[in-house]
Amino acid sequence: MRRMHLMYHGIHDGTSSPGHFDPVYSITRQRFARQLDWIANREHPNLFHITFDDGDVSNVTAALPMLVERGLHATFFITSGFIDRPGMLRRSNVRALADAGMHIGAHGMSHGFLEDMDVETLRRELHDSKAVLEDITGNAVDAMALPGGRGGARELDEALACGYRDLYGSRPGPDEDDPQPRWRNRIAITRELGDAKFAALANWSGPAAHWARLRHGALAVPKRMLGNARYQRLRAALT
Repeated sequence: MRRMHLMYHGIHDGTSSPGHFDPVYSITRQRFARQLDWIANREHPNLFHITFDDGDVSNVTAALPMLVERGLHATFFITSGFIDRPGMLRRSNVRALADAGMHIGAHGMSHGFLEDMDVETLRRELHDSKAVLEDITGNAVDAMALPGGRGGARELDEALACGYRDLYGSRPGPDEDDPQPRWRNRIAITRELGDAKFAALANWSGPAAHWARLRHGALAVPKRMLGNARYQRLRAALT
């Protein structure tokens, strides 16, 4: 059986919840609890890898206690330059996640798209984000989630040279059959995702998996045609 990597961002019941509410990626506490219960009740819960991107404060105020209650673990990919900003994790929060047995990964310093950077800027982004988190936690940081899921062969080579082992993107699906721990696929968990569809995606079965793959492929076309900056402006206008 291949491992599934699930990508979350924040746990928010609404705009008044602590942190930065996102109409697409913010999951309610109730829905997150049901999803965690579903994972915890699987025969092999470790095949479902829970990850969080960016470093929203709800990662520690909401997600952490719910994970600990069920004996589950997660990886928190933190944008180092966002630490201590309003609504984001503080340094003490990052340490609390690590002390609770959670894995800490990098998500860049600025959340800029790595593939848009010149090589020197890319190297600083990879190195500095890793160094900040290692200084806070005292632990090695060997995994990184690509901001926006954007990256290719150059970014992989530079990340490996910097000491990372795994790069996580946003291509939906389970781990590839390639045994080398390098590229990791992930399924984005969104606010509108109902329980049945969540289970289908986590199991990577049925029409839900088929449409997730098709949607990802279809969105790749405007990203290539418009470029990252113009695509993001269009996406923001339509959200």
